[in-house]
Parts: sequence; C-alpha cells; structure tokens
Amino acid sequence: MQAAMTDLSRIRNFSIVAHIDHGKSTLADRLIQLTGTVAERDMQEQILDAMDIERERGITIKANTVRIEYPAQDGETYILNLIDTPGHVDFAYEVSRSMQAVEGSLLVVDATQGVEAQTLANVYQAIDADHEIVPVLNKIDLPAAEPDRVKEQIEDVIGIDAQDAIEISAKTGLGIPDVLEAIVTRLPAPKGDRDAPLKAMLVDSYYDPYLGVVVLIRVIDGVVKKGDRVRMMKTGGTYQIDKLGVFRPKMQDIPELGPGEIGFLTASIKQVRDTRVGDTITHEKKQCQTALPGFKPSQPVVFCGLFPVDTNDFEDLRDAIEKLALNDASFSSEMETSAALGFGFRCGFLGLLHLEVIRDRLEREYDIDLITTAPSVIYHLHMKDGEVVELHNPADMPDQTLIDHVEEPRIKATILVPDEYLGDVLTLCHDRRGEQLDLTYAGTRAMVVYDLPLNEVVFDFYDRLKSVTKGYASFDYQMIGYRADNLVKMQILVNEEPVDALSIMVHRDRAEMRGRAMCEKLKELIPRHMFKIPIQAAIGGRVIARETIAALRKDVTAKCYGGDATRKKKLLEKQKAGKKKMRQFGKVEIPQSAFINALKMDS
Repeated sequence: MQAAMTDLSRIRNFSIVAHIDHGKSTLADRLIQLTGTVAERDMQEQILDAMDIERERGITIKANTVRIEYPAQDGETYILNLIDTPGHVDFAYEVSRSMQAVEGSLLVVDATQGVEAQTLANVYQAIDADHEIVPVLNKIDLPAAEPDRVKEQIEDVIGIDAQDAIEISAKTGLGIPDVLEAIVTRLPAPKGDRDAPLKAMLVDSYYDPYLGVVVLIRVIDGVVKKGDRVRMMKTGGTYQIDKLGVFRPKMQDIPELGPGEIGFLTASIKQVRDTRVGDTITHEKKQCQTALPGFKPSQPVVFCGLFPVDTNDFEDLRDAIEKLALNDASFSSEMETSAALGFGFRCGFLGLLHLEVIRDRLEREYDIDLITTAPSVIYHLHMKDGEVVELHNPADMPDQTLIDHVEEPRIKATILVPDEYLGDVLTLCHDRRGEQLDLTYAGTRAMVVYDLPLNEVVFDFYDRLKSVTKGYASFDYQMIGYRADNLVKMQILVNEEPVDALSIMVHRDRAEMRGRAMCEKLKELIPRHMFKIPIQAAIGGRVIARETIAALRKDVTAKCYGGDATRKKKLLEKQKAGKKKMRQFGKVEIPQSAFINALKMDS
C-alpha cells in the first residue's frame, strides 16, 4: 500500500512508441522485470499483451498500462506510469489517445532497420502532444546493428537530437538501467493542483464480467477517493466509486489517486456506452469549471457488413458488438439488412488489419460464426438535383442517370523503401492510380510520398507492397479529402443472379480488367454443380466479362450396349432438358472464402 500522498515531482508518465516489431513490448517486459514489479515466477514474454490474438500475431492491439516503482540513483523512489502502445497503422488511434495521458515518450528504433514509416507517424503524434522524447536504439547486440548510421537517420528524417540516444538490447537486458535513469532525469514531471476540484480524463474503458465497466483514468487536478460520487461531464451520468486502483500489471487497490497519477476505477457501471473515451470525470457536488477538450472521434476508413451465419445469433452479435465498441473506440457500427444474408451490421474500421482483428475477436471471445461482406470505402455521390449522398455500400448505389458525379476518398501515403526496390514500388503505386508527390533520400533508403485513391489501397495494397519489396518497405497513410473521378459500380452475376456482397466501385478505364480477373477467380473458387454456371461482370446492363463453370456430368448412356443410336440420343436429350430446368431453379452455393479472395487483385 502506498503512502496517501505522492509528490508530483516523483511521478513520470510516459509511453513507448515505435514501428511494428522494433521491441516496444519486450522493453516494457525488461522495465517491469528489473524494477521487480512482477515476481520472477510470474514473468512471461509480452506480459502487457493480454489478448490471445495479440500473442498469436505477435502484435500489440490495445494500449496497456502498468505502474512501476523505481528507486533512482539520487536516493528517491519514483513512480513510473508506462503505457505500451501499438505500432501498426490500423491502431494509430490507440496511440493518439495514450499520448494525451502522458508527458513523455521513449522512441524505440531498431538499430538494424532504422527509421520506418510507422516510427515517423507515431513520433509526430508524440510531438503534436508536446512530449519530451528520449530516443532509444534497440537490438544493439545484433551483428547487423549500425547505431551511428541510425542516429544520423533519426536526426535527418525526424529532426530530433539523437547523439545521446540510449543503446540497449531489450532481449538481453543490456542498457535497461540507463533507460530507467533517463526516464527520471530527462522526462518532465506532471503538473496539477491537489486542492482544485477533481478533473480526470477517461483514457479507456473495457467490460469485465465480474466488475462491470472498468474505466482507465488520468487525474489532472484534485483527488479522487474510494466512495466518492463522481459525474461524467459529457454523458451526465453520476456514479459512486466502488473500487479504485492501479495496474501493476494485475489490479491493486489503493485508497486515492492524486494529480498526475494514472489508475482505474469501477462504479457498477452497467452499460459500456455510458463511458465515452475522452470524457471528463469530476465530483458530483464540487464540479470543475471546464471540461477537457476530449479526443477527436476517429474516422473509419473501411466499411464492411458483418452477418451471423445462423440468423438466430443476431441478438448475441448485437450484444458482442456493443461490448467491443466500448473497448475499442475507433470501431463503429450500425444495423443493416441484406436480401441474401438477413440482419447484420455495417461496421467501420481504421484498416483491413483492424477489420480482421475485430472479426477474430467476435468469433473467439463471443463464439459467433460470421459472414463478412466485401470491404468498401465511403463515396460521395453528387446528385443532379444538387444533393450530396454518402454511399457506404456499392450495392445501394442509385440509378446512374440521377448522379452527376462521384467523389472518392484520397490518401497521402508515405512509403520508406530500400533503393533497389524503388522501381517496383513506383510501378505498384502507378498501377493503383497513384500520383507521385515527393521522392527524397535518407541514406540508402527512399521516402516516396503518393496521393492514392483509398479504394485501391483497402484490399491488398499492403500485402502487395510487402511482397514486391521482400518485406523491407514500410507504409503509413493519412486521409486528405475527396476528389471526383470516373467511377462506376460493377456487379457480379452468378447464374444470372446479382451477388450483393461482390458489388464493387471501379474506375471505368479499369473495369474490364477487374471484371475479367474477378470472373476468372470465381471460376476457381466456386465448386462445380450439376448444371452449367455462367459468371458475369456487368456495368449497368452491359456485360463486360464472362466465364462459365462446366457442369458435373453423369454418363446416362452407360447402360446402352450396342443397339439403336436413337435410344442414346433420346437419353441425352432428356438429360439436357433436366440440366436446363435445374439451372433455372438450382441454387448456387458460394463458399464464404470466395467473397474475400475474389476481391484480392493479382499483379
């Protein structure tokens, strides 16, 4: 149990930012281990990555926090609040939120790979949040490490002084004591007034089956104690605090949280929607004057439909989505219905990896089998009567004659790539209708900036980029707005029936190529039936590509030995008529995997 009052100058709040796989979570492990926060017998790899899916994929998805006590060389004991953040572009929103709750950042850069696109994106968020930044070079024990080159690169590309960057190996523990000293000496202490009315920021919240909603808070001013009645300023709800504590990484109760401290509270909150991320928490009686600015709501970029395979699971799916949305503020959903799939939800994500992770979490944590429709982006339709309509799903596109023009979202993509793969990357971006904005060099690596249409990036741009550069390129993007282009809706007809889930928006110049590629792909993906199946791609009423899946045949003439040829003919005619009738009434079974695979473009 800690003393009732913690001196502000003894607190340091910081986050660890880096590109994917540069060693954030491993560094967090070493800091926890060296300070004895967790007993040796309980220590495990990536101790802060609590979800199974994080461990399997080896990535951090949720920002996690831990409180460490560190006896420094000056004889004082400091309280360090660490937030471990994700590195992947799809979880950048988690990073930006964590940044608001702390004053400093450790910038971890892999000494063998140097600065990557995500390093840039995350460090700019830290600079925007006014952080003091301490550069740390990790993996210094590897033979390929080039600390001097990477220090220069940090100075050239990011523009922060890296001469006194700390050289460490998070795997072996080399240099970790220097990191702890740097946190204490180089990062600022938080500011706050203990006697002011309570003002605390709601950083995150998640649903716990035993405690209800657990709320992660950062106290700015004032003191919060167990038993206090508090008010959420945005939602207006009032609650009595049942439990107050800190994560070390397991929950530990404490009697109060003062200014500058990060901890959690529970207050028998039943609904996750009552806790808005970025909300301000204050005392019910003695309220603070102004609320905190909160977080900008995240802008979903990719949309797709989630439908339960068994329509009876719809209520369970609704419940699961509500609980997940509480835990992941960057995920949005609304109800929708589809003729083929029944009731479901149209959900918005920050990218394809985000979509995959949410889908996996729904299937695992809530045990629901899902059908996912083709991902799409939001288009702006400018109608001839002057109205502007948002189109989330290409299947809902109104009649082409009513539309004046269509605008699509564009992004500014930053790609860092070794020189020898530059040609392949430029070709890939050009093939995806990109326009080059900039090309600069940092050492042997090129930094290319492209203006790209988002719908060309959504499906498999990242996979293609990784394969043409053998995994060496790194990629980051931000939305820059909408622009008109010659876009049309392409439908896929299977056995002359349109398949909603495969409708996509394409550029008119590329429609024929995309249509042909999708028909060929579906020919391989749809199993053969007893009747012939035509697969067609159409724009409006015009078919632009077609493939045919041959029928499975039974040899009806096997029992005719010799004899009259007209008998064989009669049997074959009868079979032909049967096939024709079957094709008229037959249902084509399209396997679930075909929906996503058909949309991936091959080179």
